[in-house]
Amino acid sequence: MTTPSALLNVMIDAARKAGRGLARDFGELAELQVSKKGVADYVSAADLKAEKTLLELLSKARPGYGFMGEESGLIEGTDKSHTWIVDPLDGTTNFLHAMPHFAISIGLEREGTIVAGVVYNPATGDLFWAEKGKGAFLGAEKRLRVAARRTLEESVIATGIPFAGHGQHGRFFKELHQLTQRVSGIRRFGACSLDLAWVAAGRFDAFWERSLKPWDMAAGLLLVTEAGGKVTDADGGEDMLGGGSVLASNRDLHPLILERLQAANA
Repeated sequence: MTTPSALLNVMIDAARKAGRGLARDFGELAELQVSKKGVADYVSAADLKAEKTLLELLSKARPGYGFMGEESGLIEGTDKSHTWIVDPLDGTTNFLHAMPHFAISIGLEREGTIVAGVVYNPATGDLFWAEKGKGAFLGAEKRLRVAARRTLEESVIATGIPFAGHGQHGRFFKELHQLTQRVSGIRRFGACSLDLAWVAAGRFDAFWERSLKPWDMAAGLLLVTEAGGKVTDADGGEDMLGGGSVLASNRDLHPLILERLQAANA
């Protein structure tokens, strides 16, 4: 049995408490008040409530830390070296369509490096967590390791498909064309944080996506690296949070997938 640190316990406690509200609202979808935030991009009362809960709990536990949330934006703290990077409801569209594949994602950035991460799906109870240098875990029992497959032909790769008003559709389909010819399967489940957690758990062999925000992937990036995987941006660079893209996999598949992505954009 693995025991999380005091810092991780703060994050896990916040995720579980915010998750209770999401679980209740998920069971009462007809009661949700949904407002339109943008083209094909919806925010629910549940989303806003979860972020408020997370902000309150994390701020109480670590006063002075900054907070970057999908709904709140950046709230600077007195401690300039620490920032929570939070998505209170990753997979909002799944949530609103009664699909039990969504998550709360909490990452902690310390002086430019993600040092702790939690991804929690209230619908299934899956709790993924990691701390820099200490490994990645599912619950208290299972240490995570990325899958060991070495060829594209036997790999299942996850991605995110650009939707209306979002992302570069032409580029995506070129990249998809390069990969579908060579892999065992492509999956699009609609929650980046869980896609990355599933790479860490060996369920997916790899994941790539563009047009992302820091809160989509902060916690997931650490999960993958602590599970022995490799993460770069989708062009092979190192600025995932700033550049808004990611390619995550094991170390054998990473250069093979990157080669295909580069061929698509040549």
